[in-house]
Amino acid sequence: MAPEFTVEELDTAYLRFQEVVADVARTKDWDLWADQFTVDAHYVEHAYGTFEGREAIRAWIAKTMTAFPGSHMVAYPALWHVCDAATGRVIAEVDNPMRDPGDGSVLTVTNISILTYAGDGLWSAAEDVYNPMEFGAMTYDWCQRAAACGTVDAPAQAWLDSYGRDFAPRRKPTQT
Repeated sequence: MAPEFTVEELDTAYLRFQEVVADVARTKDWDLWADQFTVDAHYVEHAYGTFEGREAIRAWIAKTMTAFPGSHMVAYPALWHVCDAATGRVIAEVDNPMRDPGDGSVLTVTNISILTYAGDGLWSAAEDVYNPMEFGAMTYDWCQRAAACGTVDAPAQAWLDSYGRDFAPRRKPTQT
């Protein structure tokens, strides 16, 4: 059974979590993010798998967010969050905007994050829920815009060359 925390405690802890996330977006120091989890934390990420323990979470997040497209995301703000005192959880919709591809546009997609609070500023569990196809389609669109603007870099081009066809819009068959 999860320890009970008040809504105020959960809200304060989550706002602190978001402050660290903002620092990470600025510094790209993913250790700061991983340090917010307990040593034995459980993390479910539907596209990448399940990670047991802070160090496994750290290794995964560092690898993922320093490679394209994660490396081109500029912020991770929560658009909203709710606190459930009975379960010690915070549920949030998190935005994942990419950097400007060169035309002033903002391309982004959101996910739902479910965090379980352990107390003392640490989280014992997390789960990210999203549609990987939406992330892929947004990334494809970003690459297309960056290519058109002449700002596509080598990691983005490599992603486009390897995965772009999987996310390119499908043409409807012509009718005869």
